[in-house]
Amino acid sequence: MNHESLLPEESQIFGWIEEVFGHGVRRPGYPADRWAEMWVQEQFLEFGLERVRAEPVEMPYWEPRAASLVATDERGETTEFACFPLPLTAPGDLEAELVAFDEASPERVSNAIALCDVPLMRIPHSWYASIATWAYDPDGSFEHTRQILPFSRAVQDPTGPSVDAGASGFIGVLTEYPGDSFQYYVPYDAQQRDIHGVWVNGSSGGRLRQMISRGVVKVRLSVEAEAGSTTCYNVVGELPGADEETVIIGSHHDGPWASAVEDGSGIALVFAQALYWSRIPRAERPHRLVFLLNSGHMAGGAGQAAFVKTHRVELDRCVLEVHLEHAANEVTDEGGALRVTGQPEVRWWFTSRIRRLETAVRSAIEAEDLRRSFILKPDVFGPKPTTDGADFHLAGVPIVNFLTAPFYLFDEMDTLDKIHRPSLVPVTRAAIRIIESTAGVSASAMRADTV
Repeated sequence: MNHESLLPEESQIFGWIEEVFGHGVRRPGYPADRWAEMWVQEQFLEFGLERVRAEPVEMPYWEPRAASLVATDERGETTEFACFPLPLTAPGDLEAELVAFDEASPERVSNAIALCDVPLMRIPHSWYASIATWAYDPDGSFEHTRQILPFSRAVQDPTGPSVDAGASGFIGVLTEYPGDSFQYYVPYDAQQRDIHGVWVNGSSGGRLRQMISRGVVKVRLSVEAEAGSTTCYNVVGELPGADEETVIIGSHHDGPWASAVEDGSGIALVFAQALYWSRIPRAERPHRLVFLLNSGHMAGGAGQAAFVKTHRVELDRCVLEVHLEHAANEVTDEGGALRVTGQPEVRWWFTSRIRRLETAVRSAIEAEDLRRSFILKPDVFGPKPTTDGADFHLAGVPIVNFLTAPFYLFDEMDTLDKIHRPSLVPVTRAAIRIIESTAGVSASAMRADTV
């Protein structure tokens, strides 16, 4: 890097996150996300970006207004439990018997409300070494530790087995969920589900199971929600560079809650790139730079999918797509209480199998001493990476997608203290190094250098 003095400081990057977080819940179409769409455009213009625009994207809208869960045992005694409705499940009232779901005999929940344990996945950090292209952990911090992921093994379809078995309702128990929370905004795949469904915390799930063990339990579920469709906007700005081929630098502006990490930090990391590159002479920008903060991540990735579809022809000349998501603190529940460890959450760098690109990412990680990093193949977990830039990979665009996946990613507890502030500037510098490495490399040459 030749222009260290032009980098934004940590306090400025964190200040952008504070601003975003302070406006509240940013689900697609909510007032805070509308504000974010306008604010991003204003910031892009202030940075001096060109062709700043908002591109419309249609997507589902869902806003819960109220939810209640009341269980009545065989003696007629009632107990109310706090709950949160599963996004886009059926609103309204439902009364039925509560039956514990059993994989060995799923038919038992037919026409009943299924009580299902949904524990988050806990993966040994050492396992990543077996699937990674390369790892950087000089301290050996992964020796005997594990990561709590923000998903269960069902990922985006926790109700599927209950629906297949004919259940009329679903109560998902967040078993052993850190902090005993139930404010869990999953699934967010934008798929409507006819089943009535709510989340409860592990403590409530245990009490419901005790009630079932003593006899028949009737449950009344009630959910009020506004559902429909809305138009949100991908916000785009550009800077001319040394040639007309492009590098896209993106993240998303919506989030499940006020969401400091998911993705207030992504917005701020893209701003840091935009501000830095706006200060660099045009001839020193390796290519035309396109800055994208897209909509609808929490609506099945609608924004990035729409951008890829709309700009498909232009993507043939895209040298690289860099996505920046989640500068996250690691939080553990070892010992029974939540504790911020001071370490960054495990850093995943989904990188296309291109020699020069893998070399550039590795060099950037080492140069910035970004410990606890893994370079992963884009398709290591499935056909595309678990990022908001996933559809660029499917379109054949070379990618470097930076992501961390702390367990609280879709929870209301994603607050400002979850930001790993020491990561903000080094991740920014690393992304700059990776982008600089594309100088003089065409899109066709980049794609021809596959491993």
